[in-house]
Amino acid sequence: MPRYRVTVAYDGTNFAGFQRQPQQRTVQGTLEQALTKMTKGQFVKVQGSGRTDAGVHAHGQVINFDYPKELPPRNMRLALNSLLPLDMEVVASQLAAPDFHAQFDTIGKCYRYQVSRGRFTDPFRRFYTGHYPYPLDVALIQQALPDLLGEHDFTSFAASGGVIKNKVRTIYRATVVENPADHELTFEFIGNGFLYNMVRILVATALEIGNGRRAPDDFQRLLRIGDRQAARGTAPASGLYLEKVFYPGDEAELTSLSQIEIVKPLVPKRFSPEWRQEPDQENKI
Repeated sequence: MPRYRVTVAYDGTNFAGFQRQPQQRTVQGTLEQALTKMTKGQFVKVQGSGRTDAGVHAHGQVINFDYPKELPPRNMRLALNSLLPLDMEVVASQLAAPDFHAQFDTIGKCYRYQVSRGRFTDPFRRFYTGHYPYPLDVALIQQALPDLLGEHDFTSFAASGGVIKNKVRTIYRATVVENPADHELTFEFIGNGFLYNMVRILVATALEIGNGRRAPDDFQRLLRIGDRQAARGTAPASGLYLEKVFYPGDEAELTSLSQIEIVKPLVPKRFSPEWRQEPDQENKI
């Protein structure tokens, strides 16, 4: 059967996460229901690049599935979008190699986190930003974030409940930009992989640094001690967006976005036995 690689955007507010769950509205389940309608009852399994948690959004989630017959990619996109709810859209569709795997072939991911800084919760942003009404020195956060770049053990930034034993990941980019007109901060993280709640814990820690509750070099200490309880906070799911997933062929773009020199070959996870055993769980965030 032909294999399709499809990029999906969704508003995660009313989904119980990506992964299919009994009696729950999920991204995977909704996509599989649409594909089953298209095949007149034949189940089509969807594999995602990662499992975003309830309330987490995506502009660039990538999935793959095998379809009983070959349709032009444009027709596949049109057909799916005609059946999907208004809080989900297929933004790109293409035929893929028979062994393409949305999860195991990834070489990097980009996440964005939006923080609303208004004194009160904005009713029109509450599902799409995290809210932080306290004083912040953004310059302190900008000073601290480079300490995350490179390869580190991120045990302090992995929530309990994750199944992944190896907590070593490489961060290529970690930035924050302030938009005073909208009273918002935008964090961006790009790495070769992420752990359960990792981005949300990094953001919560960065905000405490900006608020003066932590020293500007506290990321260094937390990376060194490997203690989740020392990091404590987790930012709300509502501010998190999966922006892009990188695959072989995207090396030049990933290198151009990186704040560090990428000296090791970007090898897809599928070729590592450990990655096969321990799927990327970042976005149970």
